[in-house]
Amino acid sequence: MEQFYETMKAFIDSAGWFAPVLFILLHLIRPLLFLPVVVVCITGGVLFGFVKGVLLSYIGLSILALSTYWMVDQSPKFKAKIDRLKEKFMHDKTISLGQVMVLRVMPFVSFNLLSVYLMEMTKSYKEYALYSLLGLIAPAVLYTAFGNAISTLSWLTMLLLLLVLVTVYFFVGKVHKSRTTAD
Repeated sequence: MEQFYETMKAFIDSAGWFAPVLFILLHLIRPLLFLPVVVVCITGGVLFGFVKGVLLSYIGLSILALSTYWMVDQSPKFKAKIDRLKEKFMHDKTISLGQVMVLRVMPFVSFNLLSVYLMEMTKSYKEYALYSLLGLIAPAVLYTAFGNAISTLSWLTMLLLLLVLVTVYFFVGKVHKSRTTAD
């Protein structure tokens, strides 16, 4: 493993400006390769370091999120596939903006599915872009910074972390429901 890491670092160093471009392209084709966001962000942290890895992951995630709006808007077939995915996992449940932001931090949750939810919650592309760009900061930073630590955690610790995230998700949903029923 150490030799692989050294080989990859040497490739990154020799590739110059092309390596970050390839990494951003990896983010863009990630959904087609069925790679989870967390895996790509961890890779960015390992290969480019924390600051550059976060920046490159944020750029790649942002381009993908902003282009997803256009793809869904332009392709009814793509929207139908995402809607089927949404129905399969959420069964007509509505979620709040806060819940979308919490779900973005949870590993292995489809960012494209969350983008569709965000599209339905926002009134315009500008509002969607604002919430998308803000919502991508946390996963880019967390996955890159803590990626190696998360991958070395015990199953018990990972389950506890997941339990905390699920609790926060439901708490944010209850706060949202109490606000909407009070209005």
